[in-house]
Amino acid sequence: MIETVDIKLAPKDASDNALILQKSIAKSKYKKGKPKDWRVIRRSVDARGRQIWFQLRVELYYEEQIIPEPAILDNFVPVDDQPPVIIVGAGPAGYFAALELIEQGLKPIVLDRGKDVRARRRDLRAIQQFGEVNPHSNYCFGEGGAGTYSDGKLYTRSHKRGNIYKAMRLLVEHGAKSDILVDAHPHIGSNKLPGIVSNIRATIEQYGGEVHFDAMVTDLIRKDGKILGVIVNDEKEYRGEAVILATGHSARDIYYLLDRLNIKVEAKPFALGVRIEHPQALIDKIQYNQRQREEALPASSYRLACQVGDRGVFSFCMCPGGLVVPASTAPGELVVNGMSMSRRDSAFANSGTVVAVELSDLGAYQEHGVFAGLEFQKAVEQKMFANGDGTQNAPAQRLTDFVRDKMSKSLPETSYIPGIHPAPMHGLLPDFIAEKLKQGIRTFGKKMKGYFTEEANVIGTESRTSSPVRIPRNKATYMHDDAPGLFPCGEGAGYAGGIISAAMDGQNVARAVKAYTG
Repeated sequence: MIETVDIKLAPKDASDNALILQKSIAKSKYKKGKPKDWRVIRRSVDARGRQIWFQLRVELYYEEQIIPEPAILDNFVPVDDQPPVIIVGAGPAGYFAALELIEQGLKPIVLDRGKDVRARRRDLRAIQQFGEVNPHSNYCFGEGGAGTYSDGKLYTRSHKRGNIYKAMRLLVEHGAKSDILVDAHPHIGSNKLPGIVSNIRATIEQYGGEVHFDAMVTDLIRKDGKILGVIVNDEKEYRGEAVILATGHSARDIYYLLDRLNIKVEAKPFALGVRIEHPQALIDKIQYNQRQREEALPASSYRLACQVGDRGVFSFCMCPGGLVVPASTAPGELVVNGMSMSRRDSAFANSGTVVAVELSDLGAYQEHGVFAGLEFQKAVEQKMFANGDGTQNAPAQRLTDFVRDKMSKSLPETSYIPGIHPAPMHGLLPDFIAEKLKQGIRTFGKKMKGYFTEEANVIGTESRTSSPVRIPRNKATYMHDDAPGLFPCGEGAGYAGGIISAAMDGQNVARAVKAYTG
């Protein structure tokens, strides 16, 4: 007999196993005494009332013991001699597609324009400390993709996309803590993800797959309309049964390549704005209603959204105890993102705060056709860069000054290593975005008392929440109708929005490739 009970504990008691078991038995309907086995299957923080609680869902096993599930990797067999499938991109979509292909009995060949996760660190140091942007190896490009250095949040609402539990279990089998299977808002941390990503590569190679770095796809091999492979660095050919495009939201060259080959791409709505950074202690005080956060409580987070006229304004990728990082992918542009380490122990909290951008907003950029949004995005990023000193030092403004159209004489401290300088963010952003943000921020200040403060920085620009271009695919086959054998996948294709949704999309596409190849 297995019984599920819900209990709540004070933060200081939430890791006391003896107390958890005692409370769970007391909640049991069967009153059969101590169970043979038990486990916590769900954990979350409830901070809605004056007293903060950890809510736990516990399974009690009275007549049996927990039987460990067999590892997913136990099902893997070598695929060295199996038909090859090309995967372009070594982010979560690409790597999880590769794992699924191995399970399906196909050989993945993963190609990434960037470097392996260890070598990539040198280029991150160069952009952080010297403002030097390597267009092939940065916070967006390289092994693990943008997800490796963007906090490692694993929360998703995309339950219809596929088996979330399987994706999470694969992360655990490659080194993530098993807590991610239990926590309501699981998180790994940007300091832990590189090792997990390396372990996934090792699995792919162990079972006969291949992973190649410094391998930028510059053309597709096409015959009679069918995609047969890719050309890398203008010279080397890789051929396979199919090509999975999992290039991420910032690989603009791929969109232009497809357009040049008359393979349809289409414009889509996106979002653009700023990253807002508060002291973490202030967010804790607001969310937990405590002068100082209890040691047992995690750094608090928030999610904010409102409608301003016909447009949504919302927070995105909130990083408690986090850092703001430079996410530019080309010289001459300024893009920022957020990340957190596993302990979330930075003194700062940051979140992208953005406005939905519709195609009707793009005005003169409409002359660029399907690339109107992309060119609009680039223009804003370049304008932010031009305001600075030629490095990744970012324009910024106090939150209150931004809303009041007032130039800041000084700025609060920041986690952003390249540094920030006072700038008229209200003037650097397109007018309609600045105005919607200002109204949205005022609304957020009413919803979350203390949010609207001069202690917060508005930093520009948060422009890569998603791509303004989609690569269409058939809903049934996951394949592009214009190019048999081409399977658009993940964030770059417009079908995911985070690590787990991208991973699940990669798995779905891999299964579709198996069906296509027979």
